[in-house]
Amino acid sequence: MPGAGFRTDPALAFHGGMTVQSVIVGAGPLRIEDVVAVARQGAPITLAAEALVAVRRSREVVEALADDTEPHYGVSTGFGALATRHIPVELRRQLQRSLVRSHAAGSGAEVEREVVRALMLLRIATLATGRTGVCEGTLTTYAGMLNSGITPVVHEYGSLGCSGDLAPLSHCALALIGEGQVRLADGTLVDAAEALAGAGLEPVVLAEKEGLALINGTDGMLGMLALAVADLRRLLTTADIAAAMSIEGLLGTDDVLAADLHALRPQPGQALSAENMRKVLSGSPIRASHDTEDCPRVQDAYSLRCAPIVHGAARDTVDHAARVAGWELASAIDNPVVTLDGRVESNGNFHGAPLAYVLDFLAIVAADVASMAERRTDRFLDKARNHGLPPFLADDPGVDSGHMIAQYTQAAIVSELKRLAVPASVDSIPSSAMQEDHVSMGWSAARKLRRSVDGLTRVLAVEALTAARGIQLRAPLAPAEATGAVIDALTAAGASHPGTDRYLAPEIETAYALVHSGGVVEAAQAATGPLH
Repeated sequence: MPGAGFRTDPALAFHGGMTVQSVIVGAGPLRIEDVVAVARQGAPITLAAEALVAVRRSREVVEALADDTEPHYGVSTGFGALATRHIPVELRRQLQRSLVRSHAAGSGAEVEREVVRALMLLRIATLATGRTGVCEGTLTTYAGMLNSGITPVVHEYGSLGCSGDLAPLSHCALALIGEGQVRLADGTLVDAAEALAGAGLEPVVLAEKEGLALINGTDGMLGMLALAVADLRRLLTTADIAAAMSIEGLLGTDDVLAADLHALRPQPGQALSAENMRKVLSGSPIRASHDTEDCPRVQDAYSLRCAPIVHGAARDTVDHAARVAGWELASAIDNPVVTLDGRVESNGNFHGAPLAYVLDFLAIVAADVASMAERRTDRFLDKARNHGLPPFLADDPGVDSGHMIAQYTQAAIVSELKRLAVPASVDSIPSSAMQEDHVSMGWSAARKLRRSVDGLTRVLAVEALTAARGIQLRAPLAPAEATGAVIDALTAAGASHPGTDRYLAPEIETAYALVHSGGVVEAAQAATGPLH
């Protein structure tokens, strides 16, 4: 979380200086890859023609209800516990404007740009389904705001994950009507009205139901889930590489990675992780050097031997989370919703439980994979367990401390990750005068998961850095081609070479940047070919 210690989102330049393909919205469900492209790479969006047709049709349904004497939630009534109040026609635009203003009540640090862009994209995608009843101009202006790189200021606190991410979405809706503050593509903080004018956009004047349609969705939680799935998939491949490096540097065996052993337990993820590790260790002269009958060890410690099982279970959990995200990406979340046959019906689809559960589950995954990585690092530093390496991998132990405190840093992060693994979704706090008496806390689950993902990135960076030094200290024995390529990448960046003690924090940050960017995976794959 911002202000709590870990960097959760590097500064992102709009479009990033790269050519990115437009993402079509409204022609079918978005994919996780689409969310990443728009949120992180600044990909523009294009509204499908069929989406605009559907939007116009559903708007006709809402307008037909506007003068109805029967109350219709969100059209002619108040909201939440105030839904019993009938709102006269002349006050209905004020009703929508007041809703957005009052619900834009977030507090705390600014949420990262990529999260807000993901949230905006996903709300636009729901509006484009034609199930919310907004005006076509509202949708096209929202899309124009996103394409112009205008990012509303959204705050850390304000969502209970039920009735959608109300406060975060309201801050975006506030910008759409020309109020509140936003950041331009270059990060400059300006008033929303100024930003819209600069982009050639007119502030939206909200009609019946539109304010509610703009704020009643799970888009913040879903956006953060999609980004986390993308990150964790990269990090679990990195974890396989780092674990293979540790096995090599600690003179472990790759016999336990054999495909037929993992076929005996057909959990799909562990087979993929074992295959990755076999590829990374393939042809290792270090491994060959102790593959003899007089090798005294029968089996390695669990942190080495069981790495494919733990990493594989994590992979399968991420795959489950991706399926849940996929179902939500295909959803139209609003209350009330315009059904396919033209009814306007209240519902509870905004409840964030499906997302909250998997967001919490992924925090458990991050904590456990990091915990095992820290144990492998610790083995490198203990002369009783590192099979001939100097204590703490120090150049002159006693004078030098080597990687002693790097492991402390890992341990501190792992301890934090265990606390972050406590689920948010088991909590609920009633709101809106007990009308909203059970909430998901999915936004909170997503916020802590972002911190967990960052912590895992840092833990894996320290393991890769430590394993690299351990392998280098096995010279003149050479490493496998893939592990050697990772070591070369670290060394080229100034992050890995044995020697006397030096200022270590910059090396850890360099290794972190290589893990975060996918550079470690790219280096290994240059030797192995594609990894899972």
